[in-house]
Amino acid sequence: MSAAIRDVKVSVMGASGGIGQPLSLLLKQSPLVTELSLYDIVNTPGVAADLSHMNTPAKVKAYNGPEQLKDSLKGSQVVIIPAGVPRKPGMTRDDLFNTNASIVRDLAAAMAEVAPKALVAIISNPVNSTVPIASEVLQKAGVYDPNRVFGVTTLDIVRANTFIAESKGLDPQKVNVPVIGGHSGITIIPLISQCTPSISFPDNQLKALTERIQEAGTEVVKAKAGTGSATLSMAFAGARFGLSLIRALNGETGIIECSYVKSNVTDAKYFSTPILLGKNGIEKNLGLGKLSSFEQKLLDAAIPELKKNIQKGEDFVNKK
Repeated sequence: MSAAIRDVKVSVMGASGGIGQPLSLLLKQSPLVTELSLYDIVNTPGVAADLSHMNTPAKVKAYNGPEQLKDSLKGSQVVIIPAGVPRKPGMTRDDLFNTNASIVRDLAAAMAEVAPKALVAIISNPVNSTVPIASEVLQKAGVYDPNRVFGVTTLDIVRANTFIAESKGLDPQKVNVPVIGGHSGITIIPLISQCTPSISFPDNQLKALTERIQEAGTEVVKAKAGTGSATLSMAFAGARFGLSLIRALNGETGIIECSYVKSNVTDAKYFSTPILLGKNGIEKNLGLGKLSSFEQKLLDAAIPELKKNIQKGEDFVNKK
């Protein structure tokens, strides 16, 4: 597809730093995006001015501060939320909770008022909790559609594809591994038994590879030695997911991405599985598929942690 079928406005909430800048760059390059709305508390005009010099079709506009929040969202079909603080060495995603939870709550409240039909892709960590926060806010406002709220777990798939390709000497762009569950630690469950092309590993290598995928975010945090977290790879993954939403919105069929969504596939209220995307968001949840005994054990370990993360998000919204 070389051009957008219809005008598509994408809002990037938290565009001035971290993931926001490279994510906006990747979206600006796509012919699927006709308007790019950049929102942040500070500094977005500089990012917008910089991007606007690129000779690609998308128009770019900056919005700054709480007073411009609603204007930044008006008319948006897709809202991507990378806003928040990144992890630093020694921090868990849970350590980010109080700051990022408040940000996601406030952005969701503004969306409920001016862009209730937008597809929203939430990157802000901890995703296991921030997706329930956004859902609760939208539900309280009476505009919640579970088919339109997505937690972006695409980076786990990107990493799994990369690590497996490296270990097997394959083209990483031709490897596809579903990753289910959530988006932190033991809740990340790579389904290596369902990899395309079909591959296998001895038990010890399988365990080590699974643990590397689960802890890959920490690997980057340590490598950056306090200067940041996975911004470039996350921007790549976030752009991939956002553009998949737009392609489906434009009527392209057969688009499948794993995403953390409201779900009845397991005992956890929210769970990531492969999702068939459509014009209205989730067209069909494709479920777990057949799990190996190793993967079933990973699932059993993940569910209690996921439930705890979900409850924390719901309690944050409902505490008053």
